[in-house]
Formats: sequence, structure tokens, C-alpha cells
Amino acid sequence: MTAAPRMPRLLDHLVLPVGNLAVARHRLQTLGFTVAADARHPFGTENACVFFADKTYLEPLAVGQREDCEAAAVAGNVFVARDQAYRFRRGQDGFSAIVVSSDDAAGDDARFRKAGLSGGSMLEFSRPMRLPDGSEATGSFRLAFASDLRAPDFFFFSCQRVQPLPADRSDLETHANGVVGISDVVLSEPNPTDFQYILQEVVDEREVTAHSFGMDIETANVKISVLNPAGMQGFFDRRTSTHARGLRGRAIVLKVADLSATERHLAASAVEFIKKDNRLIVPEAPGQGVIFAFGE
Repeated sequence: MTAAPRMPRLLDHLVLPVGNLAVARHRLQTLGFTVAADARHPFGTENACVFFADKTYLEPLAVGQREDCEAAAVAGNVFVARDQAYRFRRGQDGFSAIVVSSDDAAGDDARFRKAGLSGGSMLEFSRPMRLPDGSEATGSFRLAFASDLRAPDFFFFSCQRVQPLPADRSDLETHANGVVGISDVVLSEPNPTDFQYILQEVVDEREVTAHSFGMDIETANVKISVLNPAGMQGFFDRRTSTHARGLRGRAIVLKVADLSATERHLAASAVEFIKKDNRLIVPEAPGQGVIFAFGE
């Protein structure tokens, strides 16, 4: 029987651990982002998301109630357990997970298990969200996890919206810095192709482009790159170790409508950045644990 053809997934969102939501909110607003209201998960974590017009988003994630997080991790909640492990190893601000969309998280979980890439038990939960007009809606989600033991500081999951939140987020999708979406997600590893297999399974795409700086794989809407130290230095002026192994989340490349307008906003807000290859590169800062690169 012929296997079903693969259909590359959409990038859904990126998980960005932060030490404090108020600090992250201030930093993101200084950069020119519109930030949603704080929202609490039922297992102790909380977020303040940044939504884009291309329907991707950033999830700054903080520990809201430590006791609830610890209890959830002990009970087998993979999302919380991975977040706690990341903070223990890498600190409070960073980039810990790529999330792809799914219509069948249970099917994804079975596929990850068959490939030897399961990150643990599926997670189902519901949570309320305050909408821009002050009302509240409840969303229900089902997550399936994928991970590689060689990469303890990064993981992946697919997200099925069993009960989606209202789709109209237009008030939250307009940003003073002109960002309209995500174009590239950048990870690092000294030998990128060692992690080709897990990326292919998560994205549900076989085609990978290898090059002298690493490798690229295309989701249905965003490119994911894994760069070696030469690539990180060449594209982002960032030195990375040639010896420390494992995937690390490094940079998010954001699409803007008018780069000169974005530059004026960053300069007026006294944000440190460099100009390189038609991009504005903003290094990490408190509340922003990943490089942001703005480009047309």
C-alpha cells in the first residue's frame, strides 16, 4: 500500500521562555510589538503572546505559579517538564520550541512514536483568553511532542485546536515596528544534518537543502534553518561553539513592510541593532532571549 503523500505543516508558533512577563512585555513593546493580555495555563505557566497577520505568533512563556508547574511536571506534563529543564540548563530567557499546526495530534503522536522521536505523552487542556474587547473565550488544545535525546535544550510539538479561540485578532496583529509575520526560524548545531530526521518528521517534509552553512527545511509558510558556527557568524555576527552539541534556538527573522520605517522606530526607542545583509539584527536582551532580525 502506497504511503499517503506528505504535506508540509504550517509553522504555528514559537515558545520563548522568559523570566518575567512584565519585563518581556516592556521589552517587546519597546521593540514595537503589540502584546496580548497575560493568559494563564491550568498547569501554572503563563504567557503574553505576540500575534502576526500571517497567523503565526510568538509565545513568551513564564512561570506563573511554581508549585502548580512542579506538580504538573511530576504528573507527566511534557510541556511544563521541558520548560523547567530548559530554565535549569539555559536560564530564564530563551527559545525552547517550534510548534507546527495539526488537524490530528493523535496521529502525529503515533507517527512520532513509530519514528522513535516521541517526546512523551500527549497533552490536552483548555484555557480562557481575554479578547481585545474585554470579553473572554475558551480554547481547547491537544499537543503531540517530538524530541531527540541528543538535543536536551530544544523540542517540537504539533498543536491541534480542538476548540479554537475566535480568529479575529486584527487589533493585536498590527505592530508599530511594521512586522507582518515570520519568514525564518534559526537554530544552531555544529553539524546540522545530524538533526535532519527529526525536522523532516515534525514538518512532515522530506526535502532538505544542505549548504556550507548548514541546512534548510521549508514548512508551508516559514523556512527553518539549522546553522553551523560559520553560518551563525556570517548571517548574525554571533559566535557559537564548535564543540557544544545539540540544537539551540538562536534567531527569528521577521517580515516587515518597510525596513526604513522599522529602523526609525528602533532608533527612536533607543534599541541596539546592527545592519547586515538588508536586515536589522537586534541582539538578546532581558525579556528577549533570542535574536530578532527584521527584513523585507
